[in-house]
Amino acid sequence: MALEHLPGKLKDADQAKLLDALRAVMEEAPLFTPTMPRSGKPMSVRMTNCGPLGWVTDERGYRYQPTHPDTGAPWPPMPDILLDTRRELAGYAHAPEACLVNVYGPDAQMGLHQDRDEQDFDAPVVSLSLGDTCLFRIGGTKRGDPTRSMRLASGDAVVLGGGARLAFHGVDRIIPGTSTLLPDGGRINLTLRRVTPP
Repeated sequence: MALEHLPGKLKDADQAKLLDALRAVMEEAPLFTPTMPRSGKPMSVRMTNCGPLGWVTDERGYRYQPTHPDTGAPWPPMPDILLDTRRELAGYAHAPEACLVNVYGPDAQMGLHQDRDEQDFDAPVVSLSLGDTCLFRIGGTKRGDPTRSMRLASGDAVVLGGGARLAFHGVDRIIPGTSTLLPDGGRINLTLRRVTPP
């Protein structure tokens, strides 16, 4: 399984720089509360996107689209620091098309799921963490496969590629007070994805 965990990949100065860039993204593309397909039940995270495409979910299902679901405006471009970091980590020549920004409050979590709404599974998913540490769980490519957990701290990077590209993964919980990066606590996770084949 090609799962790569890079603790402290983003140093303090880079974390602060990325956070400043994300504040500008969220000003242009405000956070929204996604809902589950069919049930319409709200998720515990808030989210937004940057890049040519953004991942959204609502009663109509999971999908990528070029516009914000509330404002109708195009998603803002990805900050250079994101593109540079992904280029270094992905080992994949073609640019990402979507960066999903998930914002976790202290009680938020994310159930086990696969990232499989993309058409290109050859491109790895690059994940970056900011803020409080989370307990991250990852399994195999079948929902019933055994899982293991690891802590992801502020500045950590994870690359899901190869056999791990379609691994089930999720966030069991946030560990409050483990970072001072975000003034109100919580965690921001960014996942950079290639959606369409090159």
